[in-house]
Amino acid sequence: MTEQRLFPKPLSHRTITPFASARQAWFWFVRCQTARIEGARVIADAGEVIRPCDPDDIYNAVMRLRRDGTLHDRHLQVIEYFGIVERTPDPRDPREGPKAALWDQAMDALQDVLIARDIVLPRDDEAFHNPERMIEMTGDLSPCSV
Repeated sequence: MTEQRLFPKPLSHRTITPFASARQAWFWFVRCQTARIEGARVIADAGEVIRPCDPDDIYNAVMRLRRDGTLHDRHLQVIEYFGIVERTPDPRDPREGPKAALWDQAMDALQDVLIARDIVLPRDDEAFHNPERMIEMTGDLSPCSV
């Protein structure tokens, strides 16, 4: 019997654009899944914007959070529903307030995982406090001149 050879995916020569947030990555994943269900084939590097992952990577991250107990069935129901309707829950609406809290919890957990995998860019506040990305400030840093 012949040995199966696995070939790595070729890297695109175009610029890879990470997602700005877990929310953006989640909506992209849901759109890709909808296209798959409708019969489209998702092909890497076929879009105008090259992403640092496949849609399955987002799904796997969510399912790992589910297995670890970070996300529960209710979280998954909320992110699925609002992913399909392509909007976030409105915390000002009394009917959507509890769902907004679940959405935020799920997106915060997913954000951490996707940042660690370089799929999502760190938030500005995280980048500022990240020792690897900090720059040394020199000169007079007082808020006003004396």
